[in-house]
Amino acid sequence: MMDELTLLQRIVVWILPVIFAITVHEVAHGWVAKRYGDNTASALGRLTLNPIKHVDLFGTLIIPGLLLLSGTGFIFGWAKPVPVDARNFKNPLRDMAVVALAGPVSNFLMALGWALIARLGVSIGAQAEAISLPLIYTGVAGISINLVLALINLLPIPPLDGSRVLSGILPNYWAWQYNRLERFGFIILLALLYTNTLSSILAVPLFVAQKAFFSIAGL
Repeated sequence: MMDELTLLQRIVVWILPVIFAITVHEVAHGWVAKRYGDNTASALGRLTLNPIKHVDLFGTLIIPGLLLLSGTGFIFGWAKPVPVDARNFKNPLRDMAVVALAGPVSNFLMALGWALIARLGVSIGAQAEAISLPLIYTGVAGISINLVLALINLLPIPPLDGSRVLSGILPNYWAWQYNRLERFGFIILLALLYTNTLSSILAVPLFVAQKAFFSIAGL
């Protein structure tokens, strides 16, 4: 569907969904952390939807931009991580797992929101294509980026959110040993991306999730 668009049109369609997906994901972490007793993100002014506060030059601009230019249709990125101090939690491992889950959950909820926007475009249809087509294309982009971000972050690779959830399940000693892998996490993720292993891992769950959300969108 996106193949029909020019590069400039693809940029226009993707820019808002990408910025919101990455920004809201981080704000969700900080908001839930505050609910569990950690005000670190709030004190640093990171509980805001202002994307400037969350932009990471490499993860928010360069990586999504290069993936968009490549035309692969697979786009993801990240923002500056919202700081969370688990020492402020009553049950650090368990509460950190809940805080970690908040990010992917926010992406699934945003995917639902974009699906409803796309459905609005579908309902308008050919009667006003100048309105319906932007809604449909942007909705599809919003569904796609949010599902990719949610599924990638659920992978159990430190420091991704899935690793925090797994840490909350493991015994303390093994959680500590497991989290020592965090320094290699970015290298592992890039290697998976470069070798197309990441696409292979995500292919089936992404297909199933997209099918469900595109159905909601009426596509």
